[in-house]
Amino acid sequence: MSKQYLTTHTVDEAHPTDIFSLAVTSDRIISASGSSSIRIRSTTEPDFPLVQTLEGAHKLGCHHVVTSRDGTKAASVGFGGEATVWSLDKDGLWAKEGNIIDANKAGELWAVALSADGQYLASTSFNGRLNVWDTSNERVKFKEYETKGSFGMCIDLSRDGRFTATGHENGGVYIFDNGSGRMVHSLAGLVRPVRSVAFSPGGKLLAATGDSRVIALYDVTSGEQVANLSGHAAWVFSLDWSDTGEYLLSGAFDGKTKVWSIDARTCVATHTETDKTTWSVKWLPKKPGKSEHFATAGANRSISVYREAAGG
Repeated sequence: MSKQYLTTHTVDEAHPTDIFSLAVTSDRIISASGSSSIRIRSTTEPDFPLVQTLEGAHKLGCHHVVTSRDGTKAASVGFGGEATVWSLDKDGLWAKEGNIIDANKAGELWAVALSADGQYLASTSFNGRLNVWDTSNERVKFKEYETKGSFGMCIDLSRDGRFTATGHENGGVYIFDNGSGRMVHSLAGLVRPVRSVAFSPGGKLLAATGDSRVIALYDVTSGEQVANLSGHAAWVFSLDWSDTGEYLLSGAFDGKTKVWSIDARTCVATHTETDKTTWSVKWLPKKPGKSEHFATAGANRSISVYREAAGG
């Protein structure tokens, strides 16, 4: 079984430095890099034109940017430790809503995730803590989870808001119940740093990966490891599920991007636009009558967009 994806467009020199993170809405792709600005491009036009630049968003550069599922809020974290919440105004432009104020130093906020409606922002930290802020209430921190003290490298919230997952430098993967505030699973199987965790759209599976080069799939209810997806030859930095949950996208240190069939538990497509690190991969929201598209970005400073060969 294989699928073919074609390169539809590449935005060369999309940033002057490595692009570390991509986030998407229904009609925009947001990119963050080692430079101070965040750039926003339209996905409704074939050349993905630049429509807005958030100048000076993070003086030392930005390592994570995320959006809420409803496309109304975004959050970004800079290498100086500052975290900013952004909101979409009535004219369709992003504006700064405010900063997370928590005596932040570099590393105290690292990876971030927003709830589907943008109300809650969850963040990992260098000491393993997981913090949650209410963006609708002056960005007040109202919840804190403890892990085993290892640097939290990645985080994800399930779409229904029930669970939070974190991946850590010591290979730990933890799932928390947001209702009870308790850790429900400490997942085994990955002994090396975990760089990406991602809940499936239905919230039944959690994918986790990193320096082990293997993508582990876990049953969220039982905590059981149900599959290993093997095929990457380098550290894996980024994961993203397709809207249907049928496919999982992954990007790695050697520049390779892979598409995995969850039903077949196998890689169905591999792309290498560059031999430089792919830091971030994202499916674009599927539009009626259109084939699936995904975007990749990384150390080559470009954003490449692919579409499934069948369809437009």
